Amino acid sequence: MSTAKFSSLALKPALLENIESLGYTQLTPIQAESLPHILEGRDVIAQAKTGSGKTAAFGIGLLSKLDLNSFRVQAMVVCPTRELADQVGKEIRRLARFTQNIKVLTLCGGVPFGPQLGSLEHGVHVVVGTPGRLQEHLRKRSLRLSNLKVLVLDEADRMLDMGFEEAITDVISYAPTHRQTLLFSATYTDPIREISQKFQFKPVSVSIESSHHDSDIEQRFYQVEKSKRINALAYLLSYYRPESAVVFCNTKRDCQDVASSLENSGFSVQALHGDLEQKHRDQVLVRFANKSCSVLVATDVAARGLDIKDMQAVINYELPWDPEIYVHRIGRTGRAGNKGLALSLCTEQELNRVKAIEEYQAIPVKWDEVAPFQMSHEPRFEPPMVTLWIDGGRKNKVRPGDILGALTGDSGIAGSEVGKIDIFDAHAYVAIKQGSVDKALACLRNGKIKGRNFNVRKSQWG
Repeated sequence: MSTAKFSSLALKPALLENIESLGYTQLTPIQAESLPHILEGRDVIAQAKTGSGKTAAFGIGLLSKLDLNSFRVQAMVVCPTRELADQVGKEIRRLARFTQNIKVLTLCGGVPFGPQLGSLEHGVHVVVGTPGRLQEHLRKRSLRLSNLKVLVLDEADRMLDMGFEEAITDVISYAPTHRQTLLFSATYTDPIREISQKFQFKPVSVSIESSHHDSDIEQRFYQVEKSKRINALAYLLSYYRPESAVVFCNTKRDCQDVASSLENSGFSVQALHGDLEQKHRDQVLVRFANKSCSVLVATDVAARGLDIKDMQAVINYELPWDPEIYVHRIGRTGRAGNKGLALSLCTEQELNRVKAIEEYQAIPVKWDEVAPFQMSHEPRFEPPMVTLWIDGGRKNKVRPGDILGALTGDSGIAGSEVGKIDIFDAHAYVAIKQGSVDKALACLRNGKIKGRNFNVRKSQWG
């Protein structure tokens, strides 16, 4: 826990006084790590979750850079959803209470354009907004960034999940190259590193997550008879109930058989193997990545390049011959500071493979037992999300912001109910939390996306 105080930072007296009047005295770990670099004007890439105090970190940073006599946009925060943008805007206003002159404006879709134009004409210091609406204002030249000093990408991983990479790139193209760029993300995936390389200059990396250790993955082994292997797998899935799990098989045929058996037994499951056409493979990966399918049964070849964050479990239906492949398989869980689970089934004939794994990892494996399990046709448990298919994509100029706007308009659903958005050439997919599916369908069917009506339905494949 950080013991540093805000008074130790080089802040303007009025800003410091206001921070302390809000009850902020001690810096949270992410503030202690990032604020000194932010105040020095360095670019920062910070790994921090909601609730870590990150908004105050970049909020204090950007407020300390403002020239209050110039009513031009000097700081901009880009957020994935309207709710987050509203929250960030309120927090910056609270931090800025020390002077009446600071103007903070929130620019989001789902609300009328006119009043936003009026506010921009009167002059604004800080803009907080969602990618789609910021794009619109920039294209109409109602928002100008020629005086921008600080750009913040908040919850950048969520923005990439929601398909906003093109929109973010477009928004940043309007900003001066000589600026400070702060990137905040809950995870440190390759796409996040790529965004950083594209838009930041010699960034300082700040992370309050523990680094990845083998101890982040709990490994358990189960000896079973060959004929009871599928029952044992069903038992483990029912017992641990992972929101996302990959089950590895050694052959395409086993992969298909295992997926069919699990589906017949009421699990939300899809198969991923080399015989799938690219179109079907895309659909399978969309549903698994957006958590509207809980179990993916895959071969090693088909799973290459599979990078799903928050994967809760990896299950070896069969152990691979090579212990290096075993380590590679289980390394897909337990990422970004999350605890992972690796469960392995093996028959008596495969015990030599277990011995090879023990030698390779230089630690003995932990054995556990499975209880007898009765396969049935009852649905086991529903995944948290449902995928909606939209009959319009890139060729129709449909962007993620258009879909999000149509879903979260005045009578729509909350942005927090919307998951990943994937845009393909001729269609798009959006993940919606189970409880909001009917309302989301009604929004998209009764409303318009890009001023047009598109066919929308629940995804039927898999």
